[in-house]
Amino acid sequence: MSEYNIGSTIKKLRLARKLTLQAVATETGFSPALISQIENDNVSPPIATLSKIAKFFDVKMAQFFNEGEDDRKFEIVRANERNVASRVISKDGSSQGYFYESLSFYKQNKKMDAFMITVTEKAAESNTYSHDGEEFIFIMSGTAQFLLDDQVFTLNEGDAIYLDSTLGHRLLSQDGKELKALVVVTK
Repeated sequence: MSEYNIGSTIKKLRLARKLTLQAVATETGFSPALISQIENDNVSPPIATLSKIAKFFDVKMAQFFNEGEDDRKFEIVRANERNVASRVISKDGSSQGYFYESLSFYKQNKKMDAFMITVTEKAAESNTYSHDGEEFIFIMSGTAQFLLDDQVFTLNEGDAIYLDSTLGHRLLSQDGKELKALVVVTK
């Protein structure tokens, strides 16, 4: 696994468009301080936040994980090649207790993004996120508490959920123990 610096790509996109941190913050709904922290790779955004930033810049999320312009018909990503986005921080600056790994970052112009989510602790807060598209989540190990608008579901190993991502949602560890899930997000 290698750690990937998402922030530098976001910063390049912002500077290429001659935008200030404040302009990006205003359009995305995030604070200028959070955008700056992301750009400087001090924190990694949750997938929902990254999705909103990608939509604002009119790019695919894969661009944040890909180093080149290589467009392929298929790709194989070995377990030791995954790009890790760690230190996920919420809009208000608190730790979210998880990290994610991009499972597909070479192929450009794809209709979905796949991630491996590892929740390492029970988050102190239970706010939800939303973004455009649809989402499929498969619980690989552990027990999850899944927040969906005003409902709470328990998902066990082998359970799956498919949802409209515009609904407020959040995956949490039910018992504070490690949880692994496969997440596929469409555009």
